[in-house]
Amino acid sequence: MPCPIARSLEHVGEWWSILILRDALLGLTRFDQFQKSLGIAPNMLARRLNALVAGGLLERRRYSERPPRDEYVPTARALDFRPILIALLAWGNKHFTPEGPSVLLVNTRTGATVDPVLVDSATGRSITGPEYALAPGPAAGERTQRRLASAREAWRSGTPRAARPRRKPSVGRRGGTNATK
Repeated sequence: MPCPIARSLEHVGEWWSILILRDALLGLTRFDQFQKSLGIAPNMLARRLNALVAGGLLERRRYSERPPRDEYVPTARALDFRPILIALLAWGNKHFTPEGPSVLLVNTRTGATVDPVLVDSATGRSITGPEYALAPGPAAGERTQRRLASAREAWRSGTPRAARPRRKPSVGRRGGTNATK
């Protein structure tokens, strides 16, 4: 699939993979460390580690010959994934922690809690307003161009179609409801 989101999810879309990357970026490197942290079955962990190595997100390094043991070290590609993990953390803390957040992002110098935002590197402005939209890139096919053209208005308004307010269903003459589109 030519979509960069789909291609990215091919490498990290399985939730164990994201959690392994989280732990690797927190400093874990060894199989037993990942297994203890995640409580994952050894065969599943081996599969995920192999996939992350094949995807260029982790590098396998031998640390013992007898018995043969490897460690898994984040690559530059994995380090580039760190802001995505931070964004997932912030999103999860905002929407899925009714009991309150269990993990916070803090400034290590001040200890202050940080609320991350995605910014335009050229202007420093938050990428949330209607002046930002997805646009076809040079490699975009016809399907991608059509999809982005039809979605442009929803993106500009900041309100995807599914989240727009709907009219309440009306009650028909026979007691049933007529949901409006």
